[in-house]
Amino acid sequence: MAAFNTTNNRDAAPLSASQKFQLFFKSATDPWAYLLSAAGAGIDQADNSFPQYGQGWEGYGKRFGAAYTDYFTGNFFGNAVLTSLFREDPRYFQKGKGSPIRRILWAASGTIWCKRDRGTWGPNYANVLGNLIGSSISNVYYPQPDRTVRGTLERGFTVTAQGIIGSEVVEFWPDLVRRHKRKQAEKLARQAAGKNGNGSLSPASPSPPAAPHKGEDPK
Repeated sequence: MAAFNTTNNRDAAPLSASQKFQLFFKSATDPWAYLLSAAGAGIDQADNSFPQYGQGWEGYGKRFGAAYTDYFTGNFFGNAVLTSLFREDPRYFQKGKGSPIRRILWAASGTIWCKRDRGTWGPNYANVLGNLIGSSISNVYYPQPDRTVRGTLERGFTVTAQGIIGSEVVEFWPDLVRRHKRKQAEKLARQAAGKNGNGSLSPASPSPPAAPHKGEDPK
């Protein structure tokens, strides 16, 4: 899972405008972005969203192209152009500790509350406006019935909601990885203990005494 736009250092130095654009490009070309777009297109196809696109591979290709373009334009404006203009930090700052409820609320607030280049925190104008700009541009390639004010707002706020889900995953993903590694280590330890206790001798166990030869005194 892509986590290069995430940091757990609250005192991380601000990014320059050039670095923000580089981060956007890396995010937009990462395999994770294509995977999310492919999954979203599959869900839309199953629900027959945007029925004018049709079904089959052609319909899926149109839905995939629309989903990825939504991601690209929203990311371009929300994480590069507007963050440079408003001097906001596009990165997600992990909380990493505290109660689960506090961490869930912290992650959810990331789409509307962000760190600024001068070190203070405030409304995340770039993210919200970037998503709305991206959804407005999407009227160029979405079917005519969906080119409405309501449809535009729904797409913009849907992307914002998806950002909340992404922040929740990024916040708790390191915990899941550590737990998985711990479980694997415990499993390997049990397997090793089972092998040593299954009629075999551990390396540290003494060898049994040799049987005496015939005619020898067993003492």
